[in-house]
Amino acid sequence: MKKFYIISVCLLIFFTGVRVYAQEDPYLWLEEVQGEKALDWAKKQNGESVAVLEAVPGFKAVYENILEIMNSDKRVPFAGKRGDYFYNFWRDAEHVRGIYRRTTLEEYRKKDPKWEIILDLDALAEKEGENWVFHGMNTLYPDFTRGLLNLSRGGADAAVVREFDITTKSFVKDGFQLPEAKSNIVWRDIDTVYVGTDFGEGSLTKSGYPRIVKLWKRGTPLKDAKTIFETDEKSVYAFGGRMFSEDGHFDFIYEGVTFFTHNYFRVTDDKTEKIDIPQDADIIGYFKKQFLVELKSDWKAGDITYKQGAVLIGKADDILAGKKKFHVLIEPRERFSISSVRPTKSTILVTVLDNVVSKLYQYTQDAGGKWHKKQVPFEDNGTIGVFNTNEKSDDYFVIYQNFLTPSSMYMVSGKDGKIEKLKSQPDFFDSKPYKVKQLEAVSKDGTRVPYFVIMGKDTKMDGKNPVLLYAYGGFEVSMQPFYSATTGIGWLEKGGVYVLANIRGGGEFGPQWHQAGLLKNRHKVFEDFIGVAEDLVKRKITSPEKLGIMGGSNGGLLVGAVSVMRPDLFKAVVCQVPLLDMKRYTKLLAGASWAAEYGDPDDPGMWEYIKTYSPYHNVKKDVKYPEIFFTTSTRDDRVHPGHSRKMVAKMKDMGHKVYYYENIEGGHGGAANNQQRAYMSALAYAYLYKLLMGK
Repeated sequence: MKKFYIISVCLLIFFTGVRVYAQEDPYLWLEEVQGEKALDWAKKQNGESVAVLEAVPGFKAVYENILEIMNSDKRVPFAGKRGDYFYNFWRDAEHVRGIYRRTTLEEYRKKDPKWEIILDLDALAEKEGENWVFHGMNTLYPDFTRGLLNLSRGGADAAVVREFDITTKSFVKDGFQLPEAKSNIVWRDIDTVYVGTDFGEGSLTKSGYPRIVKLWKRGTPLKDAKTIFETDEKSVYAFGGRMFSEDGHFDFIYEGVTFFTHNYFRVTDDKTEKIDIPQDADIIGYFKKQFLVELKSDWKAGDITYKQGAVLIGKADDILAGKKKFHVLIEPRERFSISSVRPTKSTILVTVLDNVVSKLYQYTQDAGGKWHKKQVPFEDNGTIGVFNTNEKSDDYFVIYQNFLTPSSMYMVSGKDGKIEKLKSQPDFFDSKPYKVKQLEAVSKDGTRVPYFVIMGKDTKMDGKNPVLLYAYGGFEVSMQPFYSATTGIGWLEKGGVYVLANIRGGGEFGPQWHQAGLLKNRHKVFEDFIGVAEDLVKRKITSPEKLGIMGGSNGGLLVGAVSVMRPDLFKAVVCQVPLLDMKRYTKLLAGASWAAEYGDPDDPGMWEYIKTYSPYHNVKKDVKYPEIFFTTSTRDDRVHPGHSRKMVAKMKDMGHKVYYYENIEGGHGGAANNQQRAYMSALAYAYLYKLLMGK
């Protein structure tokens, strides 16, 4: 009787809490993603906004131009090396959902290489009556003849997994298969995989990701797979994997305790063994039986203190034995940070950001153990991406681009350092009339914040230029120079100025730049962005009546927050797949995983801070706001579409004019194919033309 009473009281408290919140939030019903009423509401908003934006002069032309670029056969077919072949996933007008294909290096060097189609997603989707979106193929090392194919319905993060035979181009009968879930499945060998998925009740974390890792043998039911690791449901996720080097492999478990803290474990046949490094440090490579470790904070190991942001290298056996013997491969300095680290057979390639532009260095260890460094000669005014590295070769690929230089792909010879240009994207727009400047704004607390401006060489500093300002400001993601044909034809050629800001919260200057905007320092991210906007006005590059801003996901929270904080500073706001209700974000889809970035709103002290910037809680009826354009996707199972839906409903009921478009497919990227991407881009540009160019 007592037990029944306690349960009844708990249920009463729970449902009372739901009723209270429903009274406080009359738009809660819009969180029902596939609810009939909510979808009807979304489609109605779509219709109203599309009717206006499609009528803007230039909409049709920019849509057709963007789609033509996205489908162009002149694009660089970026390819990943697997054994003797180079694999590429390709979409165009004929292959809307895309084809997975491969070719040889000899063919790839040609202007028009011959490709062997491995899988046709359009044909598969038609055969099965599904809108499949390709989410990658995890191939079996070292011969790469089998793959674990991930297929998403409509672009969601959750995917179906099926084993695929690349040689016969067919699915493996009775092979490894998983139903739709946010799974992680990795080859151990031809007959065994590490798997984390939705095994049933209690198998997922509160963030919706697997918390259990199992070893699954071919031919056995998934329910009989051996559990080798479990993390707490309050953690973010756990997964198993395998790293390779020239000398063999290393099996591990990654336990994501929070988004930024984690534990690594070595996995052997009979046990798992924790690796003793700081919880916020990352193992970023396995090289000649040595671990490459990147630090996110200072670490005192023995008598030595290693600096935040440094990359260390040490023997795996020593580290596993508790010996903290490391060599400092590279460490950051002011305005200089490590961007990526890629081992090859006998070298380590390190890409750095030097005041937000890339440089590439090659590290080689001699017979005596001493390390030698040399710079690989690429231009210093753009972005370098290294890929196709592996433990069997010292050859590797590089992608180079900057704001006005299209992406080009190079192969670098590990034997003599020769750099061969393999492919280059054409100039989809004429870049000659434009220039790039890197400027600095000063934030409220005196911090110098860099930003890039791309504008016409004859641009007048008269405050009349339509400007689109973009930033992200979170999760240690760096905003680097990039070539965008869409921005070129959709904005620059129309007389617009494009600005990319490197605000705190990102990783442009290493972990400290990110950590400076975490939790109760979130306001510094917004102040940096506002500081850049004010600097643009101060320099007369633009004015508040000509200033538009854009951001997606965490960047959607950014532009949503600053538009509510400083509605006088912006004329147009494109707020894409955003977080906006910061009271409930941890309860929606993957939101709980981001508490380490924003804080837990269920903590009263934290909520007192978060509520000062939560856009959904700070919008007011009697304030004049920009006519914000909100976009989202019904199939986004990372950032809940309810954020955008509720914000739009609330603002419209307050009498504010807003625009809204919800793609019924698309996932967190917002679109599932090139047509959808082009259409959503065209809507955004039409909105900007209307508000900033008076069209």
